[in-house]
Amino acid sequence: MPASSAGSVPPAAAPYAHLPHASGTSRTSRTSRAARTHRTYRTTGLSRLRRRAVTVAALAGSAVVLAAVPAFAHVTVQPNTAPKGSYSTVNFKVPDEEDHAKTVRIEVNLPADHPIASVSLQPVPGWTAQVTTVKLATPLKTDDGTVSEAVSKITWSGGKIQPGQFQQFPVSFGPLPDNTDTLTFKTLQTYDNGDIVRWIDIPQAGQPEPDHPAPALTLTVAPASGSGSGSATGSTPTGTPAAAPASDPKAGTAANANAPIPGEGNDDTARALGVAGIVLGIAGVAFGVFAGRRRNPAGDSPSGPAGGSPGASA
Repeated sequence: MPASSAGSVPPAAAPYAHLPHASGTSRTSRTSRAARTHRTYRTTGLSRLRRRAVTVAALAGSAVVLAAVPAFAHVTVQPNTAPKGSYSTVNFKVPDEEDHAKTVRIEVNLPADHPIASVSLQPVPGWTAQVTTVKLATPLKTDDGTVSEAVSKITWSGGKIQPGQFQQFPVSFGPLPDNTDTLTFKTLQTYDNGDIVRWIDIPQAGQPEPDHPAPALTLTVAPASGSGSGSATGSTPTGTPAAAPASDPKAGTAANANAPIPGEGNDDTARALGVAGIVLGIAGVAFGVFAGRRRNPAGDSPSGPAGGSPGASA
């Protein structure tokens, strides 16, 4: 064999001589794949955290808003309590819940099983009130004598309640019955598009509130005589001026004209809760996004962990 060919690579192995070192290539490839997998995992985890934070914040805000809405969404009596045997002024508060229709008629039915001897109305600008009476099978005995007829229904018409607004209809009742704990006033609300909402459902204990509950007035035990808060014989309850009996309509109108409108605090509270819910939802969303960014370290960039490329340590 010639001396010049003693240390040469055999011709069969020559095609593989140009390949780089196998072990070096393997370490670089494994490091790159591990870095990419790590970045993908952290990115996916942060995305899930952001989505969860946004979802929780939105649900929390919605819960507060929904809890606030019912406070001013139904036809209600305000205030919703009055002492038994007293003369009390209440307001039937009627909201317009239609998006493109106006309320044009309100019909309030008084309870037939517990008639009220005296009913007087405060005029509402733009509205005309009509009172329907019924003859009583058993006359009522009052301090002013025997009453053989009682008001069974009050109807207001001629005015309009715009969408998103409400109207209050003040009425003075007395003396309130002392043989029941609740007076229910079934009410019909008519819109100018022909829709009629019947607020006639009676809530049942242990059951969810019905969609259209009837306005109700809870009757409480009358204060003892001489307590300064009125008595069961017709005194005015604290903070609720009473109108004169229906037999003196002029006096009743004058008294009611100066009567404050109760129940406004309930609306303010409901609106405040609604605003708080919206603010809470927005704050939760912002916190979720901010927390996600704080959790995203600088090492998640495509260039790999700080200090060099993935293969620098190989």
